[in-house]
Amino acid sequence: MKPVIQRALEQLNDPGPIKVMQSVSGGDINEAFYVRTSHHEYFIKANTNVPSHFFTVEALGLERIDQTNTINVPKVYHYNEPDEGETGVLIMEWIEEDRQAHSAEKFGQNLAKMHLHPAEQFGLDQPTFIGRLTQDNSWSESWLDYYRENRLQPQLQLAIESSTLPHKRRDKLERLISRLDRWIPHHPSPSLLHGDLWAGNYMIGQKGIPYLIDPSIVYGDHAFELAFTELFGGFPSTFYAAYQEMMPLPFEYEDMKPLYQLYYLLVHLNMFGESYGPPVDRILTRYTGG
Repeated sequence: MKPVIQRALEQLNDPGPIKVMQSVSGGDINEAFYVRTSHHEYFIKANTNVPSHFFTVEALGLERIDQTNTINVPKVYHYNEPDEGETGVLIMEWIEEDRQAHSAEKFGQNLAKMHLHPAEQFGLDQPTFIGRLTQDNSWSESWLDYYRENRLQPQLQLAIESSTLPHKRRDKLERLISRLDRWIPHHPSPSLLHGDLWAGNYMIGQKGIPYLIDPSIVYGDHAFELAFTELFGGFPSTFYAAYQEMMPLPFEYEDMKPLYQLYYLLVHLNMFGESYGPPVDRILTRYTGG
């Protein structure tokens, strides 16, 4: 991998040499490295087994968030679109983490400011990825239609194709999707969402400055974003208090939350297998009965 990264740095006009190259946590999909040259420090992702535009989508998502001037993201220095079998590389600013007591509150405030950046419709002008899975973001005037047709239906179809839906689970999921209008609104205000916001996709830099990383951006219901933050352990209570001071969640949020979390659980079911089946089943039973 070092020669690949060296060539990418040369395209960035940093001839090196690479003085330090260490593997770091980069999620379940990519290899990730801390790299220090004579000139700079970098966070670098690399992957050979993803579509050529995989890192392009991430870079453009970071750019779109940065353009809101509401919350920090790492600077993107370089990315490529490799031919099949070649390695994709994304080179970004290295952020030194420094979590402080006020950081969660600041994060909640800044995320709310980002969510206040609206659009006229729901979706995005390009597909994105959730893990390795492609997300169609075709624009829609109805959030209910978008969530049903661009989020839940594709995961249902993928689960059918990969045989992760026993008959009873499939029947309940299909019934739930047909009844979504009982709980999911047609016309909330479209907010710019990170799209994959769990605890591993934000960090606190020096002086307690929050950063978003690994986005899968979309314009959607801000409650959809907050629901996912609560799925795998949640964020600090000060984050939610600060967020709601600026952008309150709807009165119906607690009824909607499991339905929004269902999407991410289906993604995990399709990517990682049956260990995510029981939480899916609990949500389906709650809304469709035994």
